[in-house]
Amino acid sequence: MLSQSSAAVVTATLPAVQAHGETITSRFYQRMFKAHPELLNIFNKGHQATGEQPAALAASVVAYAEHLTGGGDDRSWELILSRIAHKHASLGITATQYTIVGRHLLAAVGEVLGEAVTAEVAAAWDEVYWLLACELIAREARLYTQAGVGEAGSVWRDWQVVECIQETADVVSFRLVPADGGPLPTFTPGQYVSVAVDLDGGRRQQIRQYSLSGRPGSTHWQITVKRVRATGDAPEGAVSTFLHEQVTAGDTLRLSPPFGEVNAVGDEGPLLLVSAGIGLTPAMSALHHLATTETGREVVLVHADRSAADHARRHELPDLAEQLPNLSVLLWYEEAAGEAVDGLKAEVTAGRVDPSRIPLPAGAHIHLCGPVPFMYQVRAELLRRGVSKDRIGYDVFGPGMLHD
Repeated sequence: MLSQSSAAVVTATLPAVQAHGETITSRFYQRMFKAHPELLNIFNKGHQATGEQPAALAASVVAYAEHLTGGGDDRSWELILSRIAHKHASLGITATQYTIVGRHLLAAVGEVLGEAVTAEVAAAWDEVYWLLACELIAREARLYTQAGVGEAGSVWRDWQVVECIQETADVVSFRLVPADGGPLPTFTPGQYVSVAVDLDGGRRQQIRQYSLSGRPGSTHWQITVKRVRATGDAPEGAVSTFLHEQVTAGDTLRLSPPFGEVNAVGDEGPLLLVSAGIGLTPAMSALHHLATTETGREVVLVHADRSAADHARRHELPDLAEQLPNLSVLLWYEEAAGEAVDGLKAEVTAGRVDPSRIPLPAGAHIHLCGPVPFMYQVRAELLRRGVSKDRIGYDVFGPGMLHD
């Protein structure tokens, strides 16, 4: 709990920190990477280039300060904490690294805000940071224990690629088994693993998270990876390009245990899965899981893509529909309605998703995954239709979150 004196200082200075938050966090990353270049191995260079990572950190620190001073939504903050802890655990973040982060983050606050940062202000925000850090350290320690790894040990394990499946021109599925022949850890649809690869001839490591897109309890794990092409404001995806161009059956990859706070299938009752593009991965895992565990469950699948040719793993839907007789499928393709999927009764519509036309079974658990603007649009319509925020889960492929 934040001390009374610090709470007063934080409340008074919060507007200034919030107004300069992204400048502060951008300066923080510059300082930290200069002093500790080895930490570049942990962070996504694309998210740094676009500003997504500094923006996400700034939003998290401000949200936590609001929470401590009584101005935030406790449930929303709980979700933020859980999401950060799972992401950190998947990267193998250690308690000692929080000291490095704290030193450079608070120094960046002083550099950006200048003389406004008195000793009293610095002490108050130091208290905020360490309350946040201790909370995350404790949560991450529990996650490491649950995953069967110690903080001092490594989260990384070697996995052998047994099959590469070219799903579309830009999407490949990789099927993997433990290289040591040991058992596969269990996971929940919606969880992800980190994949660490060595780039530039082994001189640089990069880590990315990918949803486990296969069935829990299978004889292998599966990840389905879309190649990230360069755009005007971001470079091509270094890891996705490496996986597409360099990895073949028989190769070895380093993977973390499964992490992620989202359960895509929920508890029981109707299920609504809404996805776009490569956001289909947790939905496919959920469908394959239900096909062997809850075959009578009412499920609605809504998926949006550029075209039928871009819709990865489309060919799996007919078999899933046979195993899930209460599955309804609605497909939206931007370029054309496209041909029907052989053997599948589905509504196929040309254009972008119209959220008002998404069926909404009474009492359904809802899971969203896709580009953030897409999820904002769908979630806003669901909330307008009276769905409680508690019933809407989502995955974000990146450092951000959805905010009301």
